Amino acid sequence: MPTPLIAGNWKMNGSRSLVESFGQALGDAALPSQLDVALMVPFPYLEAAARALSGSRAALGAQTLSDQASGAYTGEVSGEMLRELGASLVLVGHSERRTLFNEDDAAVLARVQRALDAGLRPILCLGETLAERDAERSEAVVLGQLDAVLNGLEPDQRQQLVIAYEPVWAIGTGRTATPEQAQAMHAAIRRRLASHAEALAAATPLLYGGSMKADNAAELLAQPDIDGGLIGGASLKIDDFLAICQSAG
Repeated sequence: MPTPLIAGNWKMNGSRSLVESFGQALGDAALPSQLDVALMVPFPYLEAAARALSGSRAALGAQTLSDQASGAYTGEVSGEMLRELGASLVLVGHSERRTLFNEDDAAVLARVQRALDAGLRPILCLGETLAERDAERSEAVVLGQLDAVLNGLEPDQRQQLVIAYEPVWAIGTGRTATPEQAQAMHAAIRRRLASHAEALAAATPLLYGGSMKADNAAELLAQPDIDGGLIGGASLKIDDFLAICQSAG
């Protein structure tokens, strides 16, 4: 089975002092031996985070990247720039990028390919909306998003993916995804990976991104096909984030 991964997505939050506090806390923490940890911080803090995390086991990640390597794209950031600043991971296709910035499946695939070309490991985010859930299209939507990327990659490229399932319908709507619902979707994703190669299904980390917190992490991480978490709000609180990490051990 894949090594568990707990990745914190700070979104457009944080500060230099928070970066430094996390670096010290993660450097001092006694984390489970079989656990990977990463922080996905805003672009301006990448260099500071690389320094702060250098004494810890935590990897550094970014929250998105351009689909271009360089050029006249004002405001964009390339994968090569992220690598130069110390990032090894990058989120691609996060639900907020898909909905707020109109990134469709083709745009997500292009960014996955650019990440791989730059030597970054993509964390590919998949998820369905409340309307899609209510229309009983959850699995079709999520697996369609997955197929759009898998079918555009070579077999060796697929092996570099981390996949995060985030049920958009359960974030900020007052509705909650149960561990059983989360497991069911993760199992469907694992089956789709296995249709390409059994080894791919066995080795790809599947993260749950539906408001994992300190008080529900253990139950979610106990599910057979949930290998870790993509943590939002709780990743900004050192004690909560470390508690989630301990739950993955």
